[in-house]
Amino acid sequence: MPDKILIVEDDPDMVTALRMPLEANGYEVYVASSGQEGLQKVKEINPDLIILDVMMETTTAGFQVSLQLRSPDPRSEYAPYRHIPILILTAIHTTTSLRFGPDEAYLPVDDFVDKPIDPEVLLNKVRALIERSRAQK
Repeated sequence: MPDKILIVEDDPDMVTALRMPLEANGYEVYVASSGQEGLQKVKEINPDLIILDVMMETTTAGFQVSLQLRSPDPRSEYAPYRHIPILILTAIHTTTSLRFGPDEAYLPVDDFVDKPIDPEVLLNKVRALIERSRAQK
């Protein structure tokens, strides 16, 4: 059974650029075009990995999604999905001098890549995160 990857990204061209190398390497790809739709799809498909854009319906939509998915509250509706690796994909480093990376409290994600992303870099990060996730189960 192929690994399921959920891409939460509002730019159709970026979705295509991500989907093509992933599907060519045997991944089953699902897409959501907003943070809210992404949260809904997480519940529907329980993906093995989430590729999450930062700037969608708001400039910090991706951060909000990651905070909801990683909520430490055991009563959170997303508690069953807290273990899913999150790869943040953003162009924010090209539009601002701000620099940030994974942070348990403020940015609870597993890895971070800047757009545009090289397909080999993408595939290597996806493989590594899924393998690490399996090893922790």
